[in-house]
Amino acid sequence: MKKTYSAGILLLAVALLAGIVLIQERSSELKRYETTFFDSFDTVTVITGYAESQEAFEKQAGQLQEKLRYYHELFDIYHSYDGINNVKTINDAAGKEDVKVNQELINMLKLGVDMYQKTDGKINIAYGSVLSLWHEYREQGLEEPEHAQLPPENLRNERGQHTDISRLVINEKDSTVFLEDGEMSLDVGSIGKGYAVQRLAEYAKEAGMEHLLLSVGGNVCAVGSKPDGTPWQVGIENPDLESDKSYVGILELSGKSVVTSGDYQRFYVVDGKRYCHIIDPDTGMPPEHFPLVSVLAEDSGLADAWSTALFNMEFQEGLALVESMPGLEALWILEDGGIRCSGGFGFHEEK
Repeated sequence: MKKTYSAGILLLAVALLAGIVLIQERSSELKRYETTFFDSFDTVTVITGYAESQEAFEKQAGQLQEKLRYYHELFDIYHSYDGINNVKTINDAAGKEDVKVNQELINMLKLGVDMYQKTDGKINIAYGSVLSLWHEYREQGLEEPEHAQLPPENLRNERGQHTDISRLVINEKDSTVFLEDGEMSLDVGSIGKGYAVQRLAEYAKEAGMEHLLLSVGGNVCAVGSKPDGTPWQVGIENPDLESDKSYVGILELSGKSVVTSGDYQRFYVVDGKRYCHIIDPDTGMPPEHFPLVSVLAEDSGLADAWSTALFNMEFQEGLALVESMPGLEALWILEDGGIRCSGGFGFHEEK
């Protein structure tokens, strides 16, 4: 269901859930509209765009909301839906039988396999058995903070024995997916939302929606520019939750995506220490390199995957990797508040 918010409340919601603050601008000949909803990927979605009328914008936004909901259901690991074989269907059939799926799901899983290879395992969509263990302990810790605990090392190691991505069998000819290990499971949180946003942007362009800004959690995608040809402006959120600055600087965005990964939004506290939801497959623990990484790329799915991978890497390693890859740019906020960018990020720091 679509919900309407005042500008102040909307900006706060985006700051808390999206990692990006939308920067307001003057209107053009077309009128500027905005809507927000919460029914996909467990986060706030904000659609900002220009249209000739409220009615025209609401029609476009409704189509985009429906499409995003479709991808939410397809990539869901927790719920089943009538008439659709999704990621949960595959996990439920692990070690038993292959599952007939559509090409869209196959394409997303192939992206996951490709990113596993490109990131040397820093992205692993077959890491679900370990991630589900952390999810369980995090949820318990949030419900009963005084009893919050870390998953025991022996359980982490045991679950880690069932994360071999080579045992994910994708049969494109028969449109089937099979998990050979009955104890393994998929978790596509590192790429699923970004893939969905990219497909949403492609659908919008095909439908003639030329001036849109899509914000789905930490995934922001600009479909074209504003009607006057100027880029959209978005703010990179300040990960210091005690600061009075909501964002650290401005990024101009046109026809590209920026995706943010951080340790300050989804976490729980054990013995006074904060543990975020991102888990490094090499250690089975949340990384502690820096509080935020933002990645700029043309493809939202790739930006999503790389933001997680870079969050799991030391800064110098990640910077060298980014600078070796055309079309990929990144920004890091360090523990001391320092900001580092690759050469083409185009970031204007807020003073």
